[in-house]
This record gives sequence, structure tokens and C-alpha cells, in this order.
Amino acid sequence: MPNESYPPLTRDLARMRRALAPSAAAAFHDFGAAVFAEGALSTKTKHIIAVAVAHVTQCPYCIKGHTHAALNDGATDQELMEAIWVAAEMRAGAAFAHSILAAAEMEAFAGGRAEEHQGADLPQREHHAV
Repeated sequence: MPNESYPPLTRDLARMRRALAPSAAAAFHDFGAAVFAEGALSTKTKHIIAVAVAHVTQCPYCIKGHTHAALNDGATDQELMEAIWVAAEMRAGAAFAHSILAAAEMEAFAGGRAEEHQGADLPQREHHAV
């Protein structure tokens, strides 16, 4: 079953996108070429990083394109999957790390010190049944 939220990238759609904003499209193309050029990091490494980042940003076009590019540059399936797991850990880790913000608010509320936190300017907590 095709995913209608993400139509396949076709040459016609790519041409249309370039035609609608040619200067921006050209600048973005040049930017990408500069970013993925060999440098302190190899092109292969840059595409492996891009695959990981694409999983965090959840861009299916980026996942497919950079996976293909990384494989063309010699990346192994294992390198790509390891990078994807790093991305998954970072995304989960960020949610876990931010739980400290909620914990601090819970602690302040329980101690009657809600005004000590940035949430002090928010309306008082109301209890609603969900």
C-alpha cells in the first residue's frame, strides 16, 4: 500500500520544485554539495551521520537518499544500523534528560514552591479527569 503522505520523488516533481524557486533551489543544491564534499570527515562518514539524523528528523526522503549515498560510498549495513541505533538512543536520551524539568516542577509543586520556577507565571494547576 503506497503512503500518500509521502509521494514518490519523481523527476517532474523535482523540476517543478526547482522551477517554483530556482534561486533557493540552486543555493540549497550548492550548500548540500559543499557540506557533503570530502573534508575532515569523509563523504561516507557524512552520509552515515545524515542517515542517523534523518531517522531523528523522520524524513523518509532523507533516509532513503542518504542510505543509498552511504552505501555507494562504501558504508556497510552494520555501520548504517549502528548509526541508526545511536540516533535512537539520542532521541530517547533527550526525552529522558528533559524529565528533570518535569521532576523539578513536581518537586516545587509538592513543596508549595511553584513560584520558584519558570512555571510560576502559569495558571495554578487544575485537576481534570481525562
